[in-house]
Amino acid sequence: MRKTIDVGGRARTMTIVGATAADRPRDLLLVLHGSRQQGESHRAFTGRMYDGFAADGGAVVAYLDGHRGNWNDARRQSSFPARLDGFDDVGFVRAAIASLVDSHGIDPTRVFVVGYSNGGQMVMRLVHEVPELLAGATVIAATMPAAEDFLAADALAVPMPMLLVHGTSDPIVPFGGGPMKRWAERAFKVGGTALSAPDTAAYFARRNGIAAAPTTARRGSGKVWTEQVDHAEPGRAPVRFLAVHGAGHTVPGPKRAPFVIGRTERSWSMADEIATFFGVRTRAASGSR
Repeated sequence: MRKTIDVGGRARTMTIVGATAADRPRDLLLVLHGSRQQGESHRAFTGRMYDGFAADGGAVVAYLDGHRGNWNDARRQSSFPARLDGFDDVGFVRAAIASLVDSHGIDPTRVFVVGYSNGGQMVMRLVHEVPELLAGATVIAATMPAAEDFLAADALAVPMPMLLVHGTSDPIVPFGGGPMKRWAERAFKVGGTALSAPDTAAYFARRNGIAAAPTTARRGSGKVWTEQVDHAEPGRAPVRFLAVHGAGHTVPGPKRAPFVIGRTERSWSMADEIATFFGVRTRAASGSR
């Protein structure tokens, strides 16, 4: 279903997957698309894999729509319309959660967010500015801006489980960090310098108070394979980083992305990884609660 809500006098829209009636509080997965997408196009881009969370009356999935294909993230040099027009996307997320708590029986302590590319940048803004709204966050194909290029750099550190995924052959957001390529800066109207993907994971591990060395494991083989890096310590919120070797600016899962943005990891899916890592409750998993 489509839903429109008012946020500061502006109509904001989203696509919701999941029934309104509920006999128990349910988990919510918010999905934030990449640049030049909207909720429905990102839903197609990912092969609708997140819809599975809502099967059989389980969790609820909401695909939010950015303003003219973008989110007002916290990169200081962003200059797309969502920034220039002053759209309050943090307020949009807050209002969307409140609306879905009322209409779909969401447990407000069980809200998870996943963002791709510009949506991943928006997730990092949410983690810094409104961590009280989230039980866990996933960032795909986005890296942490350098402190001088991040508008929320002074935010209080609040521990949160984090899942980060990045392709080593990403042609748009460099796995190794630094500035984006000039063509990408012009095309996507962003700038500044970013941390590498591994350093982004280490940054969030430090925010969570994790001092132990990470552990690593290999998944798969061939042209595309995944290196799993776990930052974990007893009593601390974990951080998992999945470096997808040979993959591009893509989302692991059933739908192969256009070849111009690189290879897609298809031996596992983001939906399954999110479900396992965060313990997102489906009806089958929470029927005894």
